Amino acid sequence: MLFGKKSTMIDAADALPGRSQSIEVPSTHYVNGNSIKPPFPEGAESVIVGLGCFWGAERIFWKLPGVITTAVGYAGGFTPNPSYEEVCSGRTGHTEAVLVVFDPEIITFDEVLKAFWEGHDPTQGMRQGNDVGSQYRSAIYWTSEDQRKAVEASKAAYERELLANGYSGITTELAPAGDFYYAEGYHQQYLAKNPNGYCGIGGTGVSCPIGLATAE
Repeated sequence: MLFGKKSTMIDAADALPGRSQSIEVPSTHYVNGNSIKPPFPEGAESVIVGLGCFWGAERIFWKLPGVITTAVGYAGGFTPNPSYEEVCSGRTGHTEAVLVVFDPEIITFDEVLKAFWEGHDPTQGMRQGNDVGSQYRSAIYWTSEDQRKAVEASKAAYERELLANGYSGITTELAPAGDFYYAEGYHQQYLAKNPNGYCGIGGTGVSCPIGLATAE
């Protein structure tokens, strides 16, 4: 059952219909008090990433100096305003994702990418460890052309490191950002509210080079 239909990407025509009403979420971040919805501070940049169960993934990023706010939600799929249960069914096409809003004057995008690559195993396809399904796939959804270039270069650089250390190629989905649907309020900053809660996030132990992303 674990490796059945939900471990393959659903076709748009077969996706659940969803709903027009968005899910209500708290207005502020439980950890730092900043807004988790736009408008964000002038000069801020954002990126949407998927690296397995979003509870542990979000914590990686809210701890980074220079990150203004984070939120968890659903991205990369077809169903508008899906529920958590619908996403977990594999019938929406979404992956569990984290919206990361950061100040590029304090933290560079390369440093955000380093945290992303090192925070999970991007070679596993539709899973992260024991968490199996299309909603756990690795993904980066960029929000600018400069981000696209940095994402593709960092992927190439990190893949070389992984291959040299016995891993297979990177399976991360790379695409421009589309709709980001906020997850239910109880998911937001979950591990800050539930310190002993489940966290399935784990990296490969292979360091990702930064500042060398465009090197041959």
